[in-house]
Amino acid sequence: MKRLLLITERFPPDLGGLASSAARLVATLCQLGIEIDVLTWSRFLQPGEVLPPETQETSLFQSHVYRIGLYRHWDMTMPHTLNVLEWLHQTRAYDAVWGHYLFPSGFLATWFAALQGLPSTVSARGNDIDREMFPPGDFARLQWTLQHAQVITAVSADMSRKIRILCGRDDVLVLKNAVDVEMFSPLTPQAVETGDVIRQKASLGISPEEVVLGFCGELREKKGQQFLLNALTTVRTSAPACLLIIGEVRSSQESVLEFYAAQYPENAQRIIVTGHLTNKAAVAEHLRLCDVYLQPSLWEGMPNALLEAMACGCCCIASDAGGIPEVISHGENGFLLPRSHLHKLGEAILECLAMPPEEKSRICSAASDRILNEFSLVQEKLQLQTVIDRLQIFS
Repeated sequence: MKRLLLITERFPPDLGGLASSAARLVATLCQLGIEIDVLTWSRFLQPGEVLPPETQETSLFQSHVYRIGLYRHWDMTMPHTLNVLEWLHQTRAYDAVWGHYLFPSGFLATWFAALQGLPSTVSARGNDIDREMFPPGDFARLQWTLQHAQVITAVSADMSRKIRILCGRDDVLVLKNAVDVEMFSPLTPQAVETGDVIRQKASLGISPEEVVLGFCGELREKKGQQFLLNALTTVRTSAPACLLIIGEVRSSQESVLEFYAAQYPENAQRIIVTGHLTNKAAVAEHLRLCDVYLQPSLWEGMPNALLEAMACGCCCIASDAGGIPEVISHGENGFLLPRSHLHKLGEAILECLAMPPEEKSRICSAASDRILNEFSLVQEKLQLQTVIDRLQIFS
């Protein structure tokens, strides 16, 4: 069995789409007959501490996860990580190295692979291009990584285009995010008829007449936190409504909620935060409660949460950031709002709520069909096989 080393800044139980996508890639690569070692950093360990590997193994899945304690700065973390990588390669003998996100993982994967004479691949996932090309990002390191990685994947065509402009490469593969469409699926008629939806809303303190505005993930500035709050204010002037945050609020952004609560105490009481849900089935259940799902991101790659909401048959309103226009066709399977018009999110929600039921049903069905046909795990597996073929680790 060939062995691949995947370096990622986050891996479950870490929060966020980066960790989720890394775990999903590991599972699918193992199904392709590749043994995976994962190296990731942790802020919960002593600086430089290396935990014994966590081993997960089934008939289709085998991986080892190595966690390293972060130093205060990368100028200490990276050299130490290179020492660990050299030790791992001596004992585990890798055939290729994968960097998940361009910095720090992608740079370190490309540099280590070059030192060892191994093929490397890096995946651009979110705002890693935009974040690194502007200060305080390191443009030179970004460009070097893109020029020297053997295979580059990007989560959207938009990101692929930016990479081509940055380094002149025309061989970037678009590796879309994927959704488990069996788990993330539309609400069944039986769930409505048996009253499961009403009971679940009641358990969250949501009354039957309230409009549920949904958001999933870690709420922070780049995800349009302020626009969500403003939209809740606008909608509640016309109808009872709540904002259901399926996930957490980043600790650095809690002051924004506190300020909102001081201004609009009654509205703030209708913000419901579930906390991190480790069970994906529970995430899907909460998504199905949403009357409108919102993704007013300022920067994006291809958000997993939006794909999952569409797979669940949610009526979605999103910004036109990053690769979002590659999945939402305005008026056909959801609605797009230009980033320059996100202050009108509340008005867009009210227009959506005023749609005839049959029109909303058509859009929701088209949303779930789009994910089923283009963003399923089967599609991702085919794309990953192309990456492996380009790495030529089986030749």
